[in-house]
Amino acid sequence: MTNKVLEFTNVSFHYQATNASKPTAIFDQVDWHVHEGEFVSIIGPSGYGKSTLFRLVTGLENPDSGEISLNGEVTTKRLGKVGYMPQQDLLMPWRTILENVQLPVELQGGKPTADQIIQLLADFGLAGEENAYPGNLSGGMRQRVSFLRTILTGSNVLLLDEPFSALDAITRLTMQEWLIDQWQKLDKTIVFITHDIDEALFLSDRIFVLAERPVQTIREVIVPLSRPRTMRDLARPELMELKEQLISELRSEARL
Repeated sequence: MTNKVLEFTNVSFHYQATNASKPTAIFDQVDWHVHEGEFVSIIGPSGYGKSTLFRLVTGLENPDSGEISLNGEVTTKRLGKVGYMPQQDLLMPWRTILENVQLPVELQGGKPTADQIIQLLADFGLAGEENAYPGNLSGGMRQRVSFLRTILTGSNVLLLDEPFSALDAITRLTMQEWLIDQWQKLDKTIVFITHDIDEALFLSDRIFVLAERPVQTIREVIVPLSRPRTMRDLARPELMELKEQLISELRSEARL
Protein backbone atom coordinates (compact mmCIF):
# COMPACT_ATOMS: atom_id res chain seq x y z
CA MET A 1 0.00 0.00 0.00
CA THR A 2 1.32 3.45 -0.90
CA ASN A 3 1.90 6.15 1.69
CA LYS A 4 -0.88 8.38 2.97
CA VAL A 5 -0.06 11.88 1.75
CA LEU A 6 -3.19 13.49 3.20
CA GLU A 7 -4.99 12.37 6.33
CA PHE A 8 -7.78 13.60 8.60
CA THR A 9 -7.85 12.09 12.08
CA ASN A 10 -10.96 12.70 14.20
CA VAL A 11 -11.49 16.13 12.60
CA SER A 12 -14.38 18.34 13.70
CA PHE A 13 -15.18 21.79 12.34
CA HIS A 14 -17.98 24.30 12.97
CA TYR A 15 -18.80 27.33 10.83
CA GLN A 16 -20.16 30.51 12.41
CA ALA A 17 -22.34 32.47 9.97
CA THR A 18 -22.62 36.20 10.67
CA ASN A 19 -26.43 36.09 11.00
CA ALA A 20 -26.62 32.80 12.93
CA SER A 21 -27.07 32.52 16.68
CA LYS A 22 -24.85 29.45 16.96
CA PRO A 23 -22.22 27.74 14.82
CA THR A 24 -23.16 25.06 12.30
CA ALA A 25 -21.39 21.72 12.52
CA ILE A 26 -19.81 20.80 9.16
CA PHE A 27 -17.51 17.89 10.12
CA ASP A 28 -17.93 15.75 13.22
CA GLN A 29 -14.99 13.51 14.16
CA VAL A 30 -14.14 12.62 10.56
CA ASP A 31 -11.40 10.21 9.52
CA TRP A 32 -10.26 10.32 5.88
CA HIS A 33 -7.11 9.74 3.88
CA VAL A 34 -5.65 9.88 0.36
CA HIS A 35 -2.76 7.74 -0.83
CA GLU A 36 0.27 8.91 -2.75
CA GLY A 37 -0.30 9.05 -6.51
CA GLU A 38 -4.09 8.63 -6.34
CA PHE A 39 -6.67 10.56 -8.31
CA VAL A 40 -9.73 10.93 -6.07
CA SER A 41 -12.91 12.93 -6.46
CA ILE A 42 -15.26 14.42 -3.88
CA ILE A 43 -18.97 14.70 -4.65
CA GLY A 44 -21.97 15.83 -2.64
CA PRO A 45 -24.89 18.26 -2.69
CA SER A 46 -24.15 21.98 -2.42
CA GLY A 47 -23.54 23.07 1.15
CA TYR A 48 -22.29 19.73 2.43
CA GLY A 49 -18.69 20.72 3.06
CA LYS A 50 -16.75 20.03 -0.15
CA SER A 51 -15.13 23.46 -0.36
CA THR A 52 -14.76 23.58 3.43
CA LEU A 53 -12.76 20.37 3.22
CA PHE A 54 -10.36 22.09 0.80
CA ARG A 55 -10.10 25.10 3.09
CA LEU A 56 -9.13 22.78 5.92
CA VAL A 57 -6.53 21.02 3.76
CA THR A 58 -4.94 24.33 2.70
CA GLY A 59 -4.97 25.70 6.25
CA LEU A 60 -7.27 28.59 5.37
CA GLU A 61 -9.46 27.10 8.10
CA ASN A 62 -8.29 25.01 11.04
CA PRO A 63 -10.24 22.20 12.69
CA ASP A 64 -11.87 22.73 16.07
CA SER A 65 -10.43 19.37 17.08
CA GLY A 66 -8.53 16.50 15.51
CA GLU A 67 -5.48 16.56 13.25
CA ILE A 68 -4.78 17.08 9.55
CA SER A 69 -1.49 15.78 8.22
CA LEU A 70 0.10 16.50 4.85
CA ASN A 71 2.99 14.27 3.79
CA GLY A 72 3.15 12.98 7.34
CA GLU A 73 3.46 16.43 8.91
CA VAL A 74 0.81 17.84 11.25
CA THR A 75 0.82 21.62 10.92
CA THR A 76 -1.58 24.54 10.56
CA LYS A 77 0.63 26.11 7.87
CA ARG A 78 -0.29 24.04 4.83
CA LEU A 79 -0.92 26.80 2.28
CA GLY A 80 1.98 26.67 -0.15
CA LYS A 81 2.66 23.02 0.69
CA VAL A 82 -0.38 21.99 -1.32
CA GLY A 83 -1.32 23.18 -4.80
CA TYR A 84 -4.80 24.68 -5.13
CA MET A 85 -6.69 25.37 -8.37
CA PRO A 86 -10.06 27.14 -7.87
CA GLN A 87 -13.13 27.09 -10.12
CA GLN A 88 -12.12 30.36 -11.75
CA ASP A 89 -8.67 30.47 -13.32
CA LEU A 90 -7.83 33.77 -11.52
CA LEU A 91 -5.24 34.67 -14.14
CA MET A 92 -4.11 38.27 -13.90
CA PRO A 93 -5.36 40.02 -17.04
CA TRP A 94 -2.51 42.57 -17.05
CA ARG A 95 0.17 39.86 -17.07
CA THR A 96 1.14 37.77 -20.07
CA ILE A 97 0.70 34.01 -19.95
CA LEU A 98 4.42 33.62 -19.26
CA GLU A 99 4.21 36.14 -16.41
CA ASN A 100 1.12 34.44 -14.97
CA VAL A 101 2.82 31.05 -14.96
CA GLN A 102 5.95 32.50 -13.35
CA LEU A 103 3.94 33.85 -10.39
CA PRO A 104 4.17 30.87 -7.97
CA VAL A 105 7.91 30.66 -8.50
CA GLU A 106 8.24 34.39 -7.82
CA LEU A 107 6.19 34.07 -4.63
CA GLN A 108 8.56 31.38 -3.41
CA GLY A 109 11.49 33.73 -3.95
CA GLY A 110 12.83 31.83 -6.94
CA LYS A 111 14.03 33.07 -10.29
CA PRO A 112 11.80 31.52 -12.92
CA THR A 113 13.55 30.51 -16.13
CA ALA A 114 11.57 31.74 -19.11
CA ASP A 115 12.94 29.07 -21.44
CA GLN A 116 11.88 26.28 -19.08
CA ILE A 117 8.38 27.70 -18.71
CA ILE A 118 8.02 28.21 -22.45
CA GLN A 119 8.84 24.52 -22.88
CA LEU A 120 6.23 23.60 -20.26
CA LEU A 121 3.66 25.74 -22.07
CA ALA A 122 4.46 23.81 -25.25
CA ASP A 123 4.06 20.52 -23.37
CA PHE A 124 0.62 21.75 -22.27
CA GLY A 125 -0.44 22.54 -25.84
CA LEU A 126 0.19 26.27 -25.45
CA ALA A 127 3.19 26.72 -27.73
CA GLY A 128 3.54 30.31 -28.95
CA GLU A 129 1.10 31.71 -26.36
CA GLU A 130 3.67 32.92 -23.81
CA ASN A 131 3.28 36.59 -24.81
CA ALA A 132 -0.52 36.48 -25.13
CA TYR A 133 -2.81 37.85 -22.43
CA PRO A 134 -5.50 35.76 -20.70
CA GLY A 135 -8.31 37.60 -22.50
CA ASN A 136 -7.02 36.26 -25.81
CA LEU A 137 -7.26 32.59 -24.81
CA SER A 138 -10.17 30.16 -24.84
CA GLY A 139 -11.62 28.80 -21.59
CA GLY A 140 -9.84 25.47 -21.99
CA MET A 141 -6.49 27.14 -22.67
CA ARG A 142 -6.88 29.37 -19.62
CA GLN A 143 -7.53 26.32 -17.45
CA ARG A 144 -4.36 24.69 -18.78
CA VAL A 145 -2.42 27.79 -17.78
CA SER A 146 -4.05 27.72 -14.34
CA PHE A 147 -3.18 24.03 -13.91
CA LEU A 148 0.43 24.64 -14.93
CA ARG A 149 0.64 27.46 -12.41
CA THR A 150 -0.70 25.08 -9.74
CA ILE A 151 1.92 22.48 -10.62
CA LEU A 152 4.72 25.04 -10.31
CA THR A 153 3.94 25.47 -6.62
CA GLY A 154 6.08 22.35 -6.32
CA SER A 155 3.45 20.52 -4.29
CA ASN A 156 2.91 16.78 -4.68
CA VAL A 157 -0.77 17.14 -3.66
CA LEU A 158 -3.02 19.17 -5.95
CA LEU A 159 -6.55 20.30 -5.02
CA LEU A 160 -8.76 21.04 -8.02
CA ASP A 161 -12.10 22.69 -7.20
CA GLU A 162 -14.51 22.11 -10.11
CA PRO A 163 -11.97 23.44 -12.62
CA PHE A 164 -14.03 22.50 -15.69
CA SER A 165 -17.51 23.52 -14.51
CA ALA A 166 -17.69 26.65 -16.68
CA LEU A 167 -16.57 24.95 -19.89
CA ASP A 168 -18.83 23.74 -22.69
CA ALA A 169 -19.43 19.99 -22.94
CA ILE A 170 -16.93 19.23 -25.71
CA THR A 171 -14.16 21.35 -24.19
CA ARG A 172 -14.85 19.79 -20.80
CA LEU A 173 -14.47 16.27 -22.21
CA THR A 174 -11.22 17.24 -23.93
CA MET A 175 -9.89 18.75 -20.71
CA GLN A 176 -10.79 15.65 -18.68
CA GLU A 177 -8.81 13.45 -21.06
CA TRP A 178 -5.95 15.96 -21.04
CA LEU A 179 -5.91 16.10 -17.23
CA ILE A 180 -5.60 12.32 -16.95
CA ASP A 181 -2.64 12.40 -19.34
CA GLN A 182 -0.93 15.12 -17.28
CA TRP A 183 -1.58 13.34 -13.99
CA GLN A 184 -0.02 10.14 -15.30
CA LYS A 185 3.05 12.02 -16.56
CA LEU A 186 3.56 14.19 -13.49
CA ASP A 187 3.22 11.58 -10.73
CA LYS A 188 1.08 13.86 -8.54
CA THR A 189 -1.77 13.17 -6.14
CA ILE A 190 -4.99 14.91 -7.22
CA VAL A 191 -8.07 15.61 -5.11
CA PHE A 192 -10.87 16.82 -7.38
CA ILE A 193 -14.21 18.39 -6.43
CA THR A 194 -17.04 17.95 -8.93
CA HIS A 195 -20.83 17.89 -9.15
CA ASP A 196 -20.63 15.74 -12.30
CA ILE A 197 -20.82 12.03 -11.47
CA ASP A 198 -19.70 10.97 -14.96
CA GLU A 199 -16.64 13.18 -14.53
CA ALA A 200 -15.88 11.63 -11.14
CA LEU A 201 -16.26 8.09 -12.48
CA PHE A 202 -14.08 8.74 -15.51
CA LEU A 203 -11.25 10.48 -13.67
CA SER A 204 -11.01 8.79 -10.31
CA ASP A 205 -9.52 5.80 -8.55
CA ARG A 206 -11.84 6.45 -5.62
CA ILE A 207 -14.83 8.74 -5.10
CA PHE A 208 -15.65 10.19 -1.68
CA VAL A 209 -19.29 11.03 -1.02
CA LEU A 210 -20.35 13.79 1.38
CA ALA A 211 -24.01 12.97 1.90
CA GLU A 212 -24.90 13.92 5.47
CA ARG A 213 -24.92 17.03 7.62
CA PRO A 214 -22.83 17.25 9.64
CA VAL A 215 -20.41 14.90 7.92
CA GLN A 216 -19.42 12.07 10.26
CA THR A 217 -18.38 9.52 7.65
CA ILE A 218 -16.94 10.24 4.20
CA ARG A 219 -18.14 7.25 2.21
CA GLU A 220 -15.65 5.67 -0.15
CA VAL A 221 -16.59 4.32 -3.58
CA ILE A 222 -13.92 2.43 -5.51
CA VAL A 223 -14.29 2.98 -9.26
CA PRO A 224 -14.32 -0.48 -10.92
CA LEU A 225 -12.29 0.60 -13.96
CA SER A 226 -8.67 -0.12 -14.77
CA ARG A 227 -6.44 2.32 -16.61
CA PRO A 228 -6.18 3.37 -19.36
CA ARG A 229 -9.89 4.03 -19.76
CA THR A 230 -12.14 5.87 -22.20
CA MET A 231 -15.50 7.57 -21.94
CA ARG A 232 -17.05 4.51 -23.59
CA ASP A 233 -16.26 2.57 -20.40
CA LEU A 234 -18.90 4.61 -18.58
CA ALA A 235 -21.54 2.76 -20.64
CA ARG A 236 -20.66 -0.54 -18.98
CA PRO A 237 -23.60 -1.98 -16.99
CA GLU A 238 -21.73 -1.93 -13.68
CA LEU A 239 -20.79 1.73 -14.18
CA MET A 240 -24.35 2.69 -15.15
CA GLU A 241 -25.63 0.95 -12.03
CA LEU A 242 -23.07 2.71 -9.83
CA LYS A 243 -23.94 6.07 -11.38
CA GLU A 244 -27.65 5.54 -10.65
CA GLN A 245 -26.87 4.61 -7.05
CA LEU A 246 -24.82 7.77 -6.56
CA ILE A 247 -27.47 9.99 -8.17
CA SER A 248 -30.18 8.44 -6.01
CA GLU A 249 -28.12 8.93 -2.85
CA LEU A 250 -27.34 12.56 -3.56
CA ARG A 251 -30.89 13.39 -4.63
CA SER A 252 -32.42 11.86 -1.50
CA GLU A 253 -30.03 13.77 0.73
CA ALA A 254 -30.51 17.06 -1.15
CA ARG A 255 -34.29 16.86 -0.57
CA LEU A 256 -33.91 16.65 3.20
